[in-house]
Amino acid sequence: ISVNYSGNSALFKLSNFRISNKRNKITAVGCGVYSFIQGSVEQKGFTTGCLSLCNSNASDVVNGTCSGIGCCQTSIPKGATEFDLSVRSLSENTKTLDIGECAYGFIVDEKAYNFSSSDFSNLLNRKTVPLVLDWAVGNETCEDAKKNKDSYACKATHSYCYNSSNGPGYRCNCSDGYQGNPYLPVGPDSCQNIDECNSLEKPCAGNATCNNTDGNYTCTCRHGYEGDGRMPPGIGCRPRESQSRIIAIALGISSGLLVLLLGSSLVYWVLQKRKLIKLKEKWFQQNGGLMLQQRLPNQTGSTETAKVFSTEELEKATDNYSKSRVLGQGGYDVVYKGILLDNRVVAIKKSKIGDQSQIEQFINEVILLTQINYRNVVKLLGCCLETEVPMLVYEFITNGTLSEHLHDKSRSSLLSWDKRLKIATESAGALAYLHSEASMPIIHRDVKTANILLDENHTAKVSDFGASRLVPLDQTQLTTLVQGTLGYLDPEYFHTSHLTEKSDVYSFGVVLAELLTGKKVISLDRPESERNLATYFVSMVKDDRLVEVLDDNIHNGSYIEELKKVANVAKRCLSVKGDDRPSMKEVAVELDGLRVQEKKARKEVNLNTEESEYFLHPSTHSLRIDVGVGYSSTSTIDSMGNQALKPTDDGR
Repeated sequence: ISVNYSGNSALFKLSNFRISNKRNKITAVGCGVYSFIQGSVEQKGFTTGCLSLCNSNASDVVNGTCSGIGCCQTSIPKGATEFDLSVRSLSENTKTLDIGECAYGFIVDEKAYNFSSSDFSNLLNRKTVPLVLDWAVGNETCEDAKKNKDSYACKATHSYCYNSSNGPGYRCNCSDGYQGNPYLPVGPDSCQNIDECNSLEKPCAGNATCNNTDGNYTCTCRHGYEGDGRMPPGIGCRPRESQSRIIAIALGISSGLLVLLLGSSLVYWVLQKRKLIKLKEKWFQQNGGLMLQQRLPNQTGSTETAKVFSTEELEKATDNYSKSRVLGQGGYDVVYKGILLDNRVVAIKKSKIGDQSQIEQFINEVILLTQINYRNVVKLLGCCLETEVPMLVYEFITNGTLSEHLHDKSRSSLLSWDKRLKIATESAGALAYLHSEASMPIIHRDVKTANILLDENHTAKVSDFGASRLVPLDQTQLTTLVQGTLGYLDPEYFHTSHLTEKSDVYSFGVVLAELLTGKKVISLDRPESERNLATYFVSMVKDDRLVEVLDDNIHNGSYIEELKKVANVAKRCLSVKGDDRPSMKEVAVELDGLRVQEKKARKEVNLNTEESEYFLHPSTHSLRIDVGVGYSSTSTIDSMGNQALKPTDDGR
């Protein structure tokens, strides 16, 4: 094994050994620190790591646990032989005099490392940590190795081969009933028969004699006794009884056991059913079911209210939560595709953890979100409260996420600038609605392209309100535990824990940058100065170098001024200080205005083109103003209040 250090990284190379994926963990120690490894297994690249956070004085750190507060750990991929281990700090501002200024990343035997807050400074003086290595013979499987008797390592006659569980190769072991070295062909140190009669303490019962055999032993009951002769869990030796009596006893016991089994099964089934009913009632009350039932009849001003689904309905809708119905999953929840009894297709979000202290707020959010009937917000249809953690039921959106469309080469080429501007405008409008037009302002707190769904017409739908927070009308900010997605997270919110509507504005600015560049928000494959898309994008716009980072699929010279205007909107959204950012309503109005201008300019270009064709070819083209053919007389009113004639497909 060799380790080469370079800056904050270390390159591991292993030729004959593997780092044990069962015993070792990737570990990061510090506040605002993430440690990760990059490498490949069987020519497939991988990147994995973990993030450690804590407050400024590390008061929330718990000694003895690496749960992500001050210390985090994650597993190493199986079969890794060459990889880079890196450690990074999220921000220079995470350094404090109280907890030290160092960030640590290392691989260690998890049984040999016990985290303590003193490690923030003590690890600086520690040069080594224990590491467990796996080894194996060669690179072949047992099946292939056996084909070459000369090189096959399991030489002992009574030995067997088993494949390595960590990478290629195999190992050997003595067969059951034998002990020794399976790699030696002959001799006293090779696999030798174990004399159980002498090596084990009383292997046979007192009324039996022990007989040693190759790889095993037998116990023979003395005359007048029967049984296997073995000590417990064997049955030993008992006096021999007449055959008829044995049969009668056996039948009696069997009949009694059968009746007892049937009776017990019936009682067990009834008790389990009652227990399940009581458990559902307990969870229903615990999750605020009574509170929701009391408030639902009062929602008379809404055309739709939250429906409370039963567990049976959702189990049937998801085919008992079949893996084939999984739409996606993250660290905290799994989303299933479900088909209700009325044939409606829905998305069912099943969380893995819950917070009982937030039940009243959860019920308030369910009632409020079901009343939201905005075209570009995914509709919450209801919830199920009969499970340990409440489940949410949303409308099903068919065309995947914006992230999938942007970062899939086969899809991104189909995502024209017109469509991207439409998606941006609709998403901004949805967030503006949540901030300023809902009955109580809602801060989404996790705005990202993965949470913007698209239907078959590329209409944007803002989704996933799992991290959202309601803002009382008399407050402008909330103090919360920092939550969000790396790369989209508002730096001001990250450092102060003060959540405002401007936190969503920053995240939306990252979404705009992603739409303009087609790049991922965080990429370790890019140069260090370009790894964070937000900071890189702002610097390029400030240097008037926007053209260099634009997505090739939208940069054809036609929309450069419009692209610059949208880029400037994104730059303002990405201001470090929240007070310098526009509101989502201002962003939505500005993007909508740009979209209207773009539509108007395009119609003028199309009209001029058709007029030119008419005068150049009068014999073959004529102007038609028939209703439903050429240009429709039906006018449309956009959100800015302008009217324009809308062209329809006339087959030309």
